[in-house]
Parts: sequence; C-alpha cells; structure tokens
Amino acid sequence: MTAPDSPAVDSPLYRPLRIRGLELPNRIVMTPMTRTASPGGVPTEAVAQYYRRRAAGGTGLIVTEGVGIDLPSAMDHPDVPNLHDPIARDGWRRVVDAVHEAGGRIAPQLWHVGPLFGAMRRVDDVAPMRPSGLWGEPGVTSYPQEYVDRSVTPTAAMTESDIAAVIEAFADAARTAADLGFDAIAIHGGHGYLLDAFLWSSTNRRDDDWGGDLLRRTAFPVAVVRAIREAIGDEMPILYRFSQHKQQNYTARTAETPEELGIVLGALVDAGVDVLDASSRRFDAPAFDGSDLSLAGWAKKTTGAISMAVGSVGLGKSLRDGRLAGPTVESVDNIAELERRMGADEFDLAGIGRLHLADPRIAETLRQRGPLPEFDRRRHEAVLT
Repeated sequence: MTAPDSPAVDSPLYRPLRIRGLELPNRIVMTPMTRTASPGGVPTEAVAQYYRRRAAGGTGLIVTEGVGIDLPSAMDHPDVPNLHDPIARDGWRRVVDAVHEAGGRIAPQLWHVGPLFGAMRRVDDVAPMRPSGLWGEPGVTSYPQEYVDRSVTPTAAMTESDIAAVIEAFADAARTAADLGFDAIAIHGGHGYLLDAFLWSSTNRRDDDWGGDLLRRTAFPVAVVRAIREAIGDEMPILYRFSQHKQQNYTARTAETPEELGIVLGALVDAGVDVLDASSRRFDAPAFDGSDLSLAGWAKKTTGAISMAVGSVGLGKSLRDGRLAGPTVESVDNIAELERRMGADEFDLAGIGRLHLADPRIAETLRQRGPLPEFDRRRHEAVLT
C-alpha cells in the first residue's frame, strides 16, 4: 500500500451508488457474520454499539448477522437474533437508530438454516426443513463427523403447507424490518441453507412444482423474493446471497456453466432482487474454466444486475481454511486487485467480513491506505468489539 498520508481519493471503492431508493456513499459492505450475542434472540445495547462503530467507521452498508424468521426450524441457537418477538423488535429499533445516528445504512439478513439445522447446537425436538428430506451428499466440510453422521439420516420432505409457511415468514420478517426503519433487505440464499437447498440437486429431488430441472428448482427462492418484494414495496433494495459451494460439501456446485448460473440468477433478478451477493472463498477466484472472471463477475455479466464480490478481502486464507489452520490469519494486500476488478466494472460492491471484526474503521483505514489489520479469531470472534 501507499503511505498513510495518501488517501485513496480515486479508488472505485469510494464511488457512491444508488440502488432503488437507497444512496450509498461508497462501495464497501460489511457482510453477515454470526455472533450468537443476542440472548434469547434479542439484540442488546452491545449489539447496537457494535454495528454503530462500523457505521461510524465509514462502511457504506452494513448487512447484519443472520436473523431467524418466525419458524422453530429456522434457527438452532437461542442467541441468534430474530425479528418477530416484540422485545427483539425493540432491540433492533435501537440498532437501526444507532447506525443511522452514526450516518450509516443497515439491512438485516433473513435466514432459515434448512437442512443444516442442528449444526450450531443439537436440537432433538424440532425436525429440520428439507426440500426432499435429504441433508445433502457429504463431501469436503468443516463440520465434525459426529454431526454429519447424525444429519445424513433422511427426514420427511417439506409439505406444501411447510413451503407456504416459510414464504409467509420471510415476507413477515421483511415487512417488520421495513417498519423498523432498515434501509434494505438481505436474504441468505447460499451455503446449503434452505433456499440454496432447493437449488442443489443433491437436496432437491422433488418432482412437483418445486423441483425438477434447474429452472424449476428456482421456483421456491423466486417465490420468497416475490413475497418479500410485495411486502416492502418498490423503494427498498433486496440483496440476495448465493454461492456455488455448500457447507455440506465445499466442492459442490449449483451451476456447472455460466449459462446455468444465468438461469438461476436471472430468475431471481426478475423476481425483484437488486444486488447479487456472490459468496465465494476468494473474491478473485475464477468461477469457471477458461476465464479469470470471478463469481461476482459472472453474476453481473449474465444478468446485468448489481453484484457484490465476497471472500478473503485483505486476508491470506478463506474462512474455512483459516479455521483449520489456526486462530490467526495473516493479512494479504489484495486491495489493489479488488480495486482493479471493480474499476473494470467486473462487479460493483466489495463485501468485507473478518476485517470488519479486526478493525471497526476498516473503511476509513482502506481510504487512508493504512496497514491492514491481522485477524485473530480468539480475539475478534469471541466478543462484540
């Protein structure tokens, strides 16, 4: 990096961006990171100040940790926040107010864990929701073998009433978020969770309206997006996180070709998605053979929509590899490559996760061309700082 007294005034990271009715002052997004720091699902004052510090640090948009929708099967940890309990809504109102007072913008990430229910904490009295009752074909994973062995036993497939209940719960959560003053809605549709499980052929073997070929497997996430769009109106943006990899198997892929990727993402954009949040282990990794274009790059190229690159910005190891290697992940200055790709219009937004834990003012640090922080999981994931 250049000297700290040489601000990145010409960096594409600091161009403003308008998405529907939302004005972003820059292209830096704090990506969702599960904190399990909301006792009983209620965000505390510490949570409000945690997000406020990132807003005060100059981050253009904050996407919260995953927020469970109003179904027992949506979440398997009591300290993951929700939006449906009245006291939790009061907590989120304080969070939103704190972020806005600091000049920030914030979106909740709505979440249903689907087949991965029980990964954070064993729960025996609630059945997981799975499209076809399948956990997914095990492969390269960071889950303990005990959990995998327990989870691969098939369960009942989701019924029509289950599907309708999930769609309604997503819409209700989005409507509540709009009422609380959130600036956008984010949806977790990747990593093998429920919406992604409908896209993955290993977990969706249905032969009704919710399964079949790749286009037919998009029907459920499309229905969720449409319900959310109807609930929140035309002004609030919708961000949709998708991935190729699954936590059941990091080598699994939803789309084998750019054309297949376009089928999935095009249907989501047509349903009302504004930003395609391309979650990958490295933001600059080629998504398909024969091109160095990233997953976010292909998302934009195949749909024309705004896209966001996510994965190991400023760090030498992906989240999974970092956890396997030890608590400390060294910083790697790949910011110039991030800016090069963004400057070439490969993608539009930069999603930064772990560096936001290491440095609440990471947006300002990058603007000032300051030194990148080192990420230490023991210090930075343990408490809200």
